[in-house]
Amino acid sequence: MKLKLDTITILICFGFILIMNTGKINFKYVYASELKSITMVFTGDVMLGRLVNQTIRIKGFEYPWGDTLPIMKDANLSLINLECVIAKDGKPWDKTPKVFFFRADPTAINVLKVAGIDYVTLANNHTLDFQEAALLETLERLDRNNIAHAGAGMDINEASRPALLEAKGIKVGVVAFTNNEPDFSATESRPGTNYTPITTDDKIFKRVKSAIASARDTGANIVVFSIHWGPNMRQFPPDYFKEFAHAVMDAGADIFHGHSAHIFQGIEIYKGKPIMYDTGDFIDDYYVGPEKNDQQLLYLITTSSSGVERFELIPVLISECQVNQTTGEIFDEIFERIKMLSNAMGTEVFKKGNRLEIVLSID
Repeated sequence: MKLKLDTITILICFGFILIMNTGKINFKYVYASELKSITMVFTGDVMLGRLVNQTIRIKGFEYPWGDTLPIMKDANLSLINLECVIAKDGKPWDKTPKVFFFRADPTAINVLKVAGIDYVTLANNHTLDFQEAALLETLERLDRNNIAHAGAGMDINEASRPALLEAKGIKVGVVAFTNNEPDFSATESRPGTNYTPITTDDKIFKRVKSAIASARDTGANIVVFSIHWGPNMRQFPPDYFKEFAHAVMDAGADIFHGHSAHIFQGIEIYKGKPIMYDTGDFIDDYYVGPEKNDQQLLYLITTSSSGVERFELIPVLISECQVNQTTGEIFDEIFERIKMLSNAMGTEVFKKGNRLEIVLSID
């Protein structure tokens, strides 16, 4: 009886995996903490200014999320790129030439709150659209509402600091960089973004390595590397972007979250870890061009403390400042495009009901 009880205790406390291999039975004990998993939701750019801002005033804070709102709220952690400042006012950037300026009303912080957004990336080319005062107001509003952020700050030390998120005991560290708008770069005495050129030259890349190590040192089980990089409407990342992304993963990142192109790019599974080269847009009021930048994706990654376990995509359509899940012909168009782009990187994408699934193969 004692042996039976001890066996049950071991199974309950540690978990048990039975593997049949070449006629032999191998046993592996797995600690209970390793069996926990969380689902993280990633989006591309969320822009709450201009017509989106006006629409929110009329239709409310939930409106921009459409029928994706329950998915955002149900996720254990949700991570977005915030493509605007949230501030009362501010003077438009005039230190260098710039065309587009994005600012949302202070109440737009509630758009993030109703969706349960846990983290926003601020390392992008709109963080200083209304100069330093608006950035600092945005930081203060995010902090007041317990929304984590990385990629911009009072100075370069704050801008390069990782964010630390936690769900179900799993800690996720996020570091954020941008290669856009070098004039927005923070310094030791000036607010701004965490800027880096795209290179693996160690004199520059050592900052990336240091940031990933710093996130790990905070106790992160999973490290997300977020970057706003490259020009608009580019469907394929250039080879040196791929080299950079691989170096980031080799430096210890577990998930690569790219954005900036306004359209999604292919997904690569590199040594078992996902590289989302560009996650496109999610909420905006942008002109729709031949690139079909209204057709986008919502990214769901399930991970344990040991690494990514599952990767799903939900095709969505942006229309009238709102994003919704899509079906039929548009669903198929999005599927065929992400399948083609990802297959070129050795990644398989399958339909699974109203979602798509990525095969997590290991190089």
